[in-house]
Amino acid sequence: MRAQLRGISPVIATVIILAVTIAIAVAVIGWITGLFGATTGGTEQLQIMPDSYINATNDTLFLHVNNKGGDVTIYKIAVDGVGDADISTASVTGDITVNSDGTITVKAGADGWIIVSLNGDAVAGTTYTVKVYTKNGNVFTASVTAKS
Repeated sequence: MRAQLRGISPVIATVIILAVTIAIAVAVIGWITGLFGATTGGTEQLQIMPDSYINATNDTLFLHVNNKGGDVTIYKIAVDGVGDADISTASVTGDITVNSDGTITVKAGADGWIIVSLNGDAVAGTTYTVKVYTKNGNVFTASVTAKS
């Protein structure tokens, strides 16, 4: 008597082939996205430099930023305990621009200053947390001291 050879059912074989195909597709999409991200400047890597400060006399934030990644578009700057900064009237230096829509763009590789008026009163000698919000959904934070 001969033993019959049995293989896997066609349904199981189809499921295995689909699973392998989807796994390969996900890997390829991840590789392509990483490749295109690297060629377009990569992710946001905004650094708030430690020499940033608040002038408590006129409630002005002097924010020294350095961008090590792709272009960053800032739509809001908030100082905990003081309020939001009015970025539509900001003064900027370096490769940083104030846009007509009230945002600020920090170009890739830029190093410069963003100078903005605060909507509240800062107290000299106090350290505040500054939060910079970008259109890509990132929040960059730093501790900044108010000086008189």
